[in-house]
Amino acid sequence: MKRIAIVATVLVVALVLGRFVVWPHLSPAGGGTDGALTLYGNVDIRQVDLAFRVSGRLDAVNFEEGDTVSAGDVIAVLDIAPLRDAVAQAKAEAAVRQAELARLKAGSRSQEIDRARARVEELEASVLVAQQTFDRQAKLRDSGFASPQAYDTARATLDAAKKRLVAGQKDLALVQIGPRVEDIAAGQAGVEAAEAAVAQAELSLGDTSLLAPSDGILLARVREPGSIVGAGVPVATLALTKPVWVRAYVDETDLGFVVPGKTAKIFTDSAPDSAYQGQVGFVSPIAEFTPRTVQTPDLRTDLVYQVRIIIDAPDSRLRQGMPVTVKLSRSAAAD
Repeated sequence: MKRIAIVATVLVVALVLGRFVVWPHLSPAGGGTDGALTLYGNVDIRQVDLAFRVSGRLDAVNFEEGDTVSAGDVIAVLDIAPLRDAVAQAKAEAAVRQAELARLKAGSRSQEIDRARARVEELEASVLVAQQTFDRQAKLRDSGFASPQAYDTARATLDAAKKRLVAGQKDLALVQIGPRVEDIAAGQAGVEAAEAAVAQAELSLGDTSLLAPSDGILLARVREPGSIVGAGVPVATLALTKPVWVRAYVDETDLGFVVPGKTAKIFTDSAPDSAYQGQVGFVSPIAEFTPRTVQTPDLRTDLVYQVRIIIDAPDSRLRQGMPVTVKLSRSAAAD
């Protein structure tokens, strides 16, 4: 009886060693006895922290946590009053700049030219009177009937009148020529700067509405209406439901069977008999150690390559981080 017990014990030990030590090394890399390549990984759903580009008071959040949203839905809005006023102010400034440019381009009005010409004629008359006064004082001085002081005063008056006439003639010439090219260019630049300010103000006004970048599920409402939020401060967190992919890992011996575009079947532990269809979207060119979350203890210390499998028709049963099993055919080409 002891001999039978010893033999039975040896057989049990041999079976255990064969199952957990020898068999893993004899079975094909990647696992599976049906000829399929089996990979292990996790569902990877991207998350986006939604924030405004401008600061302001949060006026409304239109969705609750867990709500499904579509691309373009308005998640939240800011109080638009301050930015609406900024747009009005920028438009008014642009109108002023445009009016100034129009005035420069139009040149001098006929009334301005007539006024400058009349001023020149007035100055010419002043010069004529001053010249006559000076001539009389010169004759009186030569005859000895005028004091040197009266002569000097008449001469100074004539010189001043001539200088005023020269200045008036220059003003008339400038009015007739009109604005300089440089002044018009500066006016044009002012208009462009004002128009850019209007565009920036309108962009900021449009940024008071926070839109969903893609279809998804609202995971968290970080801020509530009435809060003052700064630019770039998250207001809500969105889990993107398109696309949904699986992050899996393959060792070097099976790398040749995993190519972009190859079809795959994805199984979850909660529904092992129902497969999701997908395809390989990306194979990393860099080797890494297998993450501990992958349910393959024999490969956790091996160098593997990350594989991304895009699921064709994901549903709400797929959750972030869910462990899955991926099966692909052992062919070197895409299906």
